[in-house]
Amino acid sequence: MLVFLIEKEFKQIIRHSFIPKLLIVFPVMVMLVFPWAATMEIKNISINITDLDHSTLSKKLVQKISASNYFRLTGLSSSHADAIEEIEFGNADILLEIKSGFEKQLIREGATNVSISSNAVNGAKGGLGAAYLSGILQEYTMEQLAILGIKPVPVIKTTESYLFNPMLNYKIFIIPAIITMLLTMLCGFLPALNIVGEKEAGTMEQINVTPVPKFSFILAKLIPYWIIGVIALSLCFALANLFYGLTPSGSISTIYIFAAIFLLVVSGLGLIISNYSSTLQQAMFVMFFFMMIMILISGLFTPVSSMPKWAQLITMINPLKYFIQVMRAVYLKGSGMGELTVQMVALIFFAVGANIWAVISYRKTTH
Repeated sequence: MLVFLIEKEFKQIIRHSFIPKLLIVFPVMVMLVFPWAATMEIKNISINITDLDHSTLSKKLVQKISASNYFRLTGLSSSHADAIEEIEFGNADILLEIKSGFEKQLIREGATNVSISSNAVNGAKGGLGAAYLSGILQEYTMEQLAILGIKPVPVIKTTESYLFNPMLNYKIFIIPAIITMLLTMLCGFLPALNIVGEKEAGTMEQINVTPVPKFSFILAKLIPYWIIGVIALSLCFALANLFYGLTPSGSISTIYIFAAIFLLVVSGLGLIISNYSSTLQQAMFVMFFFMMIMILISGLFTPVSSMPKWAQLITMINPLKYFIQVMRAVYLKGSGMGELTVQMVALIFFAVGANIWAVISYRKTTH
């Protein structure tokens, strides 16, 4: 009986005018577009410079800043008031004012002052932009003092090493999380809309009068989307390798084992929502509500440790958090099953709980 129910589900999916296209187009578009749009790297910061010194050293400083990959020189203002207007009109993110006497102070005293003003509407961009600019100014000062033969103030030199992502490629960090989000939306929304669609079409009443057990019915709904999720995951691996050259540092089989459990979790959640929904519109709104919350507090964009304590407590019941941790650990660190015991236990708990709830909440009644 289960085999025939699964066959029915696959036939419904294949015969649908939209779903087969969605299963291919959605992963491809997400993997090709989202990693570029979801970057947290701060580049092309608009900077406006007010040079009140007009000296050789001040002009060299302007040239050095203009040559940086982080900044884009949008203009040279004659006064600080004019520069402030550039920020107000949205033409600049950072202002640098090189004060009069810049070159003389640097030559005579080995130190000088400049003024940095940041647009803090976007706090991250303003803060990082000011930090980048301060680093360029410090480097420029040391270079010029060496050229002038002036002994600089002693500083501590640091040697930096970036573990697991030596090139600081943000895509290596974001793509594993994007794959998790894609699987959640694909295998969460479709099962949620499936049962409700059958309710509206009237086929659910026909199933209710058959001797199909509730467990077999729910299992027949889960298995097709579980298979679809595995295929979508494989497609994402291929796209990540083809377009970004990214392959997991650890065993890919570890990801598949965790993905098999995670797909049962999100599909089970979708079925729970469909059991309590009467219309497609209701199911879509409820599913979208939970998906947004789960994605935002999963650690996809911001670290969980940076969230307030109450938000960190909520993330403990968020299955997306655990699977994102697995994806990043295997992709970046090469972690194995031994290092991911907590995530395995959590996902198994969610999978068992969600699917038992789905079976219990499905009311098989006759009319």
